[in-house]
Amino acid sequence: MGAETVIIEKNFINGAWEDSGGEKIAVIDPVTEQPIGHVCEASAADVDRAVAAANAAFPAWSALTGAERAAFIRRLSAAIRAHMDDLVALQKRNCGKPPAEAEADFTGSIECLDYFASQAEALDARRQQDIAYDIPGMASVTRLEPMGPAGFILPWNFPMKICAWKLGPALAAGCTVVIKPSEIAPFTDTFWGLAAEEAGLPAGVLNVVNGRGAVTGAALAEHPDLRKIAFTGSTRTGKAVMQAATNGVKNIGLELGGKSPIVVFEDADLDLAARLAAEGVFYNSGQCCNATGRLLVQDSIKEALTEKLLDEFAKVVLGAPDTPGMTMGPLASKAQYDKVTGYMEIARKEGLKCLAGGGPAAQFNSGYFVEPTLYTDVPRESRLWNEEIFGPVLCLRSFASEEEAVREANDTEYGLAATIVTEDDARAARVAARLEAGHIYTNTSVAIPPQTSWGGFKQSGIGRELGPWGLAGFLEVKTVTSRA
Repeated sequence: MGAETVIIEKNFINGAWEDSGGEKIAVIDPVTEQPIGHVCEASAADVDRAVAAANAAFPAWSALTGAERAAFIRRLSAAIRAHMDDLVALQKRNCGKPPAEAEADFTGSIECLDYFASQAEALDARRQQDIAYDIPGMASVTRLEPMGPAGFILPWNFPMKICAWKLGPALAAGCTVVIKPSEIAPFTDTFWGLAAEEAGLPAGVLNVVNGRGAVTGAALAEHPDLRKIAFTGSTRTGKAVMQAATNGVKNIGLELGGKSPIVVFEDADLDLAARLAAEGVFYNSGQCCNATGRLLVQDSIKEALTEKLLDEFAKVVLGAPDTPGMTMGPLASKAQYDKVTGYMEIARKEGLKCLAGGGPAAQFNSGYFVEPTLYTDVPRESRLWNEEIFGPVLCLRSFASEEEAVREANDTEYGLAATIVTEDDARAARVAARLEAGHIYTNTSVAIPPQTSWGGFKQSGIGRELGPWGLAGFLEVKTVTSRA
C-alpha cells in the first residue's frame, strides 16, 4: 500500500468496503488548510447494517478460545507493522504531528494489541477456573462471559492508538465491534478495516462507519442492539453519549476531559520540573486530555522555576511535520484553533499576566499554528485555570504548604491525571494518596503503558481502560447457583 492509497474513504461493513449515500465530509490538512480527501458519512441505515453484522458475527467469535482470538489480534498488530511508514506519513499529514509523536501513536497501538493478545490467552485459564463458593445446601460458580457487540466513538487527537485501547480488550474478551472514527482525523482509524482483511478476521467482527457525531455517532450511541458504547472525547459530548445510551440501558465506558495539575515542591529538581511541565502541555500541541495545564509551584522556588520554564518554551520549534528540527505542529482543526485562540482572548480580557506566547503564530501563511503560551499568577476563578483548553497553554499559580497544594490540585471538576515533582519519597506518597485522579505520576513523564489503567475521577469519566480493568470492561459476570 503506497502513501497515495493509504487514504481510505469508504466504510467497512460486514467484511466489505462500500460508499454511503450520506454527505461527503472533507478532511483538512491542518498545515495547508486544504482538503486531503473525504469520507462518506454513514447514515442510520448504514449503522443498522454494521450493528447487524456485529451481532451476526458475535456467536461464532465469542465461541472461539482466547488463544484463537489472540492469534487474530496479533495479526492485526502485524498489519500495523507492515504499513507503519505509510501510516506515520498519513498521521503527520492529517494531524500535523511531529514525526516521533506520529510514530508513537502506532507503536503504542502495537504494544496495546500485543498486550491484550496475551490477556486473551490468559482468559482461557481464568474461564476454566470458575469461582466456587462454600455455601451450605448450594453449589455456586461464577464465570466471565463476553458482553456482546460494542460501539466505539473515537476522538481525533490520537487516531488509531485510542481505538487500540478499546479494540484490544473487546476482541480479547470475545466482543464484536463497530468503530466510528472522528471526522476530523478518520483515515488511520478507517485503516482498521484493511487490517481486519489482512488479519483474516471473520466478516462482521470489526466494522468501520465514518461520519459526524451528530449523525453517525448518535445512531451508534442510541442503537438498541449494542451492549456497550465506549467513548473518548470531551465531557460535554460524553454526557450526551451517556444520555443516548440510557434508552437501551447500555454499559458505557467514558474517557473524558481533564485539567491535570503538576505540583512542584521546593525540594524538586528544577530542571526536571521545567521539562515535565513543558512536555505536559507541548506534546501533541497540548491536545491531550491529560495535559498538565495547571502548574502549582511552591512559593520559594517560583521565580527560579519560571526562568527555567521560559528556557523550555524558547526551545519549541513550530513547523510542519517535515520541517527539520520542528518539535510542535499545528492544532488539528480550525475549530480547535478557534477554541484555543478564543481562550487567549479571554486571558486578555481577564488581564492575565502572559510571560510567553499568547496568540496565533504569525510567521505562518497558513495552518492552525498557535504560540506556546505561559500565564503566571492566574486567579483560581479564571476560566483558563478551570476549563480544558486543549492547546499548548500553561497556567501557573504558587502555594505555601503541602496542604494548600493538595487542596488546589483537587479543586476541579476533573480528575484524570496529576504529576508530583519532589525529591522526598514520603511526601510523594502522601500527596499521591490524597490527589483525586486516576493516574498519578511522580518525577516522570506522562506515559500510559498498556499494562496500567487509564480513566478518571469525577467528570473525567466512567470506567477504566487498559490493563486487566480494560478487559473487565468488556466482560459480564455470571453466577450459576444450584441445589447441592
